Parts: sequence; structure tokens; C-alpha cells
Amino acid sequence: MALRLSRGAEEEAREIVQETWVRVAGRLGTFRWESSLRTWLISIALNCARERARAVGRETAVADVEAAGSFATVPSVGPTSVEPIDLARAIDALPDGYRRVLVLHDLEGYTHDEIGRLLGVEPGTSKSQLHRARAGVRARLAAAEGGAR
Repeated sequence: MALRLSRGAEEEAREIVQETWVRVAGRLGTFRWESSLRTWLISIALNCARERARAVGRETAVADVEAAGSFATVPSVGPTSVEPIDLARAIDALPDGYRRVLVLHDLEGYTHDEIGRLLGVEPGTSKSQLHRARAGVRARLAAAEGGAR
């Protein structure tokens, strides 16, 4: 998950994992078992990833992406075949907020309610960001397929 959140940057993913474990080690005694340990670990990792993205000025506001209209044209039919590297690049190209929701929902299996609690957003926001993330991935894959012809 850290690798996906860091857009495939292995060194940054290692830093996220290391910082997550440092924080977990320092806070394990405060864990109250009101949620699963996995959820608690993921929330700490998400915070670490967010902080690293902000530190390098990479955090992209959802409103900025929508205003730019980067996902305005979404093909109704996706590509017929997808190379794993193309899919990874399409996911990595998503704005941070969209990518987080996509990773948590589609790859990690969290519900919108759980994602809302982890990210501090409403479940409806999670749903709309997932929809936009999927549309963005489809658009990028369609563009990649069109360029390959």
C-alpha cells in the first residue's frame, strides 16, 4: 500500500513504512482495540504518506483537479486488454486523494464507511472520489491504448 501511495517511488514507500512502524512502536500501548489493528496501522500509514506528500508539495486538492477538468471526458468503454504496467502508471498518475480511496477500496477492500473514518471524510465523498479515480484510470488506459495503435 505504501508503494502505491508513493506513486511507485520505492525509497519514499520505505520511508512511509519506517515512519509508520516508528509511530506504531511509540503508540502501541495507547491502542484500545476499538477497531482492528489493521485499520489502525493503515490510518497511521495514510497519515505518514499525507505528511510526506505535503512536505514535497505534491498534495493536490480535489477542487483543483475538478476545476482543471482533467477527467471531464471519460470513455464509456474501457480498453480491451490492459498491461499491468499501464494500470500501475494510470493509478500512480491520479491525484493523491483519488489514489488513496482507490487503493483502500479496490485493492485493500475497505468499505466507504471505513475509508471515511480513515481519511476523515464522509462516505459520500469516498464514493465520489472512487468514481472519479476509476474514470481517471479508464481515461488514461484508453489514451494509452489509442497511442499504442
